[in-house]
Amino acid sequence: MELKLALVQPDIIWEDIDANLNALSKKLEGIADNVDAVILPELFATGFTMRSRELAEAMDGKSISWMRMTSDRYSCVIAGSLIIGDQDTYFNRFIWMEPGGRITTYDKRHLFSISGENEHYTRGESNTITEINTFRISPQVCYDLRFPVWSRNTGAYDLLLYVANWPAVRRDVWISLLKARAIENQAFVIGVNRVGRDGMGIDYSGDSLACNAKGQIIASLPVSEEGTQVVHLSLQELMDFRQKFPVWKDADGFEIKD
Repeated sequence: MELKLALVQPDIIWEDIDANLNALSKKLEGIADNVDAVILPELFATGFTMRSRELAEAMDGKSISWMRMTSDRYSCVIAGSLIIGDQDTYFNRFIWMEPGGRITTYDKRHLFSISGENEHYTRGESNTITEINTFRISPQVCYDLRFPVWSRNTGAYDLLLYVANWPAVRRDVWISLLKARAIENQAFVIGVNRVGRDGMGIDYSGDSLACNAKGQIIASLPVSEEGTQVVHLSLQELMDFRQKFPVWKDADGFEIKD
């Protein structure tokens, strides 16, 4: 009941799918062989662009093919989000690619209307749970982090996983909310973000990290630097903590309504 994840914090090349896939292939050499999963940021092939129509790929497109090939090569999961088009509908879609080609997806629920994301993408309608090494994982994308009801743990998951393009100007919020989600849900929480400056002039500090269920940071990457960090998670440790301090028993029931 152990899980070994590689958190990859790149500087995403603006709207250049080929360049990003090539750069990531080089970054994964030497680290992907020995992990259960590699976690990439939100829209890792393009950056957080609103040109969804022009840059969208199909579910059998170049980036999906690269994820499948890389997953098979290293015998590990490759995860991150992409612009996926389905006729005239576009999604910011989290992809969980397993060796052998099995895919689990989650479409970003909360679209960042401040930048007009809601005008260029369609929001998702449901949560997703995937599983690896007996860990149950709930994937989320960036702005979802600000909405705790959507990620409220009702006993469904052990790891809450966020991939993001979260601006440096709000880095304190990013770190605080990741810790809060871990504490309130009694789960491991991981956030993987990018660094660098995008084509809109927005800076990103990275601050990719992992928290345990107490909200303590157990792994992190340097601020504003590209890098990779391997983190080890113990499900037994989590189960022991939940048993010792079972606040989940006193949680309020709720129903999500649009």
